[in-house]
Amino acid sequence: MDYQPLKYIYKASGNPEAYTLLLLHGTGGNEQDLVGLGAEFGEHINLLSVRGNVLEHGMPRFFKRLGMGVFDEEDLRFRTKELLNFIQEISIKEAFDSTKVIALGYSNGANIAGALLVTHPDTLAGAILFRPMPPYKELPSFTSTNHVPLFVSSGQMDPTVDPEGMQQYVEALTKGGFNVRHVILPAGHNLSQQDLDLAKGWFKNEFR
Repeated sequence: MDYQPLKYIYKASGNPEAYTLLLLHGTGGNEQDLVGLGAEFGEHINLLSVRGNVLEHGMPRFFKRLGMGVFDEEDLRFRTKELLNFIQEISIKEAFDSTKVIALGYSNGANIAGALLVTHPDTLAGAILFRPMPPYKELPSFTSTNHVPLFVSSGQMDPTVDPEGMQQYVEALTKGGFNVRHVILPAGHNLSQQDLDLAKGWFKNEFR
């Protein structure tokens, strides 16, 4: 496959046994955006922050879309495989354990993380999905045999996400074997301090 390299920032913890937090920005972001947020999860983890390869009106994204909330599913499938290939290659270059990667994605970044979860269910050790929506109109059949833990946060007043579709997505993830904690906060599409505090508490409990 003709995969393109992804621009990234890697910050090692110095512990070869450490988990790696894979930071995936929202539309218009870049590999710098979530590094500070990722650092709040502790010095004992590696940080791998990645920039999406797709440009939409000059704004980086991880995959194309056909309109607001309408994804180019063919491109999403390709870009998901591209991201997976990148993780496997960069884990060798930077010497971290590719089986101990936890995704942290916001919006567009959460959606490509979700696509990775439903197409390769046991690749990630866990995931934090801030303001996601279902990556596909019809989700593929999937089973997480490792019961991978997921933290999912939605905004009660988020105009970009259909609440019913989101609830069905969470139910599908749970039925597919993921250990899902879903919180709905009094917020819009932007992240709040409560999102971060709850995610950090969940992370400490699951990966201490």
